[in-house]
Amino acid sequence: MLNKKSVFSIIFWLLLAGVSVTAVTFAGLYLYLSPKLPPVDSLRQVKLQTPLRVYSSDGKLIGEFGEQRRTPLKYNQIPPLYLKALLAAEDAEFFEHHGVSLRGMLRAASQILKSGEIQSGGSTITQQLARDFFLTRKQVFSRKFNEILLSIQIEQEFTKEEILELFNNKMFFGNRAYGLQAAAQIYYGKDVQELTIAQNAMIVGVLKAPSAYNPVANPKRSMARRNWIIGRMHELQFIDKAAYDAAIREPNTASIHGSGQETQAPYISEMARKEAIDRFGEAAYTDGYKVYTTVDSAMQATAQVAVVNGLMNYDDRHGYRGPERRLAASTNPEMEDWQDQLQAIPVLGGLEAMAIVTVADKSISLLRANGDRLELDWQHGLSDKRPYLTEDSRGAAPKSAKDFLHPGDVVRVGRDKDGQPRLTQVPEAQSALVSLDPNSGAIRALVGGFDFNQSHFNRVLQGTRQPGSSFKPLLYTCALEHGFTPATMINDAPIVIRNEYTGEVWRPENDEGEFDGPISLRRALYRSKNLVSIRILKSLGVDTLIDSLERFGFNKKEFPRELALALGAHGLTPMQMATAYASFANGGFKIDPYLISKIENGQGEIVYEAHPKRVCKTCPDKKAETLTDSAEAPTGESVAEEEHAPRIIDARIAYIMDSILKDVVDKGTGVAAKSLGRTDLAGKTGTTNGPRDLWFSGYNPNLITTVWVGIDKNTLLGRREFGSTAALPIWIDFMRTALEGIPNQVVRQPDGIVTVRINPETGKPALPGENAIFEIFPTEISASGSTPAGIADEAPADETLPEGVL
Repeated sequence: MLNKKSVFSIIFWLLLAGVSVTAVTFAGLYLYLSPKLPPVDSLRQVKLQTPLRVYSSDGKLIGEFGEQRRTPLKYNQIPPLYLKALLAAEDAEFFEHHGVSLRGMLRAASQILKSGEIQSGGSTITQQLARDFFLTRKQVFSRKFNEILLSIQIEQEFTKEEILELFNNKMFFGNRAYGLQAAAQIYYGKDVQELTIAQNAMIVGVLKAPSAYNPVANPKRSMARRNWIIGRMHELQFIDKAAYDAAIREPNTASIHGSGQETQAPYISEMARKEAIDRFGEAAYTDGYKVYTTVDSAMQATAQVAVVNGLMNYDDRHGYRGPERRLAASTNPEMEDWQDQLQAIPVLGGLEAMAIVTVADKSISLLRANGDRLELDWQHGLSDKRPYLTEDSRGAAPKSAKDFLHPGDVVRVGRDKDGQPRLTQVPEAQSALVSLDPNSGAIRALVGGFDFNQSHFNRVLQGTRQPGSSFKPLLYTCALEHGFTPATMINDAPIVIRNEYTGEVWRPENDEGEFDGPISLRRALYRSKNLVSIRILKSLGVDTLIDSLERFGFNKKEFPRELALALGAHGLTPMQMATAYASFANGGFKIDPYLISKIENGQGEIVYEAHPKRVCKTCPDKKAETLTDSAEAPTGESVAEEEHAPRIIDARIAYIMDSILKDVVDKGTGVAAKSLGRTDLAGKTGTTNGPRDLWFSGYNPNLITTVWVGIDKNTLLGRREFGSTAALPIWIDFMRTALEGIPNQVVRQPDGIVTVRINPETGKPALPGENAIFEIFPTEISASGSTPAGIADEAPADETLPEGVL
């Protein structure tokens, strides 16, 4: 029989053998695994994936691109409340251990035995950091041992503060949110410093399993996790009883927010994204580039609203086309199947898709995508829903909602000017707006359509449409340069033109269908006389005009050699039109539109900066053909000269054209713009045959803005629609805000201009006692009233023109 001493001896040797075997095993594992471990100091060079961000000129976020939403924080930017919630949930002894916590492992094991699940993980924050940076989540012993070894090395190389900073910038919080700041924005739409105790605890709770504990997708489970963390914070005396009680009572306020965009400018963002990708490739999405645009956030917001409101007003004039679709009868009392279908329909232009549940005579009940109900009575967009028949006619107003609406119909609901809900529809027409600084080419606002989610087609850059009469100022500029004056008389009379090759006959008309006989060039432009424009082009020659267009940036090879060019029959984009009109606004210089002012890399270094050619009216004139990019500049030409915008229109001709275009606003087709109460506005409307395209390009010396309205399918807009009724109101709404606070600008008259009293009926100098007006002329051209040779109109006002003769 063994004595007591022998028993203790056996136990001792068994324990010693066990410890020795364990030590040898761990030593062997260490010797085997440690050479294969990655160097932990590589964490100092780690590049966190940070999305491409696009900003306005005043620093507002307008776009974000990349799979991982992340905004890295320094340690001193992490709120203490969040750190307390994190330590309470994940690693209460973080500041005491050296990478591994035996106590934490034992506590996790105890929780498994008591509750059947882990509440606080056995891994320390350092271990979780090691696993997420260097290892996988595959549950094998070697991985766990590697995790422990790496954690110990990390603790030796990094301070506790550096570890927390890396952890909170690296970890995934669900919904594309990487890092604490991104999580705060995604779930609460807040900066991390604004989070409450409960919100911090909720975000920490997501770390355990971003899918299972997502506060939006799994609110019940996430609330339980949140409350446990709040309890741990109180247990560890991180918060007092009052704070604990308040936090526990706080409801779940999490919802999915956007990326924190402060201004909606999707077409601008997409343009910036494409340029960043062209410059930096796919790295643009992950390396934290910041693109700063020239767009003014206030102007952009105004432009968005102006385009939407202008299209809605146009649409209201043409009748209700009916519901977008009809849903099959719902299969459950909560109508969750309808909600699912509604959630798949995007909000467009602020118009939300809803399904009609019930229809009464004078009201309807609607279901929203989130399950809420909305009641609309007769006065909220029901009583005025006259049905669309054609672009020129509507049916009778309804007497009951049942006349045109049924349960299951999917309709759109917007807001009226008082913010009240109103039944409406997504417009069939589209619009584009672009606004430039005429002195540099900087894009201040750009809207490529009603809503980017409806169509990514950027009509400002890609929408080639006929500009109609808004093209005429380019023709008249050429005319002034070839001997015409504002007082030159041209016959506004019927004209018939036969195509000598096809035999087709063209009988152009004025928009109003009237003819004024002999009319001055000035009056013909501000009243937009088509027949006068054709006669001017016939006199100049089509080739002369096309050659003159190249200086505005057009490709002259694309223009058709036909007289219809005088009426804007060749397609151009709104950006091309705005660029051309900038030369009238700035006194005759050519600018190049640009969007990006600078780009910074993830370290805040400027890797690109724009150097636009700017208008300098006091600098010596440089012709367009003598100014080139620096790579092609003549030897000895200075950089300063290269950065000056080249002059493309003589200062005197530009001044006269500006004067005539001011008359368009003062007493011509753009007279509605006088409602802005300014004296420095100029521009020109445009309406094509049909009409199919409606335009207004207008400016003051600070801003040139072009607006187009039309239908993508190039169908008719309605015979009562003109540039002045659809495009000009959008322009006015935008410019009213864009020019607010900017005083009227007086354009200085250049040298070489004389003012003469003339008879407005003849264009000749006025005799004593005659009716007279003042007109301006360049000094090189005679103001005698005689028309320069070769330019006189052959036909008197009462002459009948034979076919084929101008």
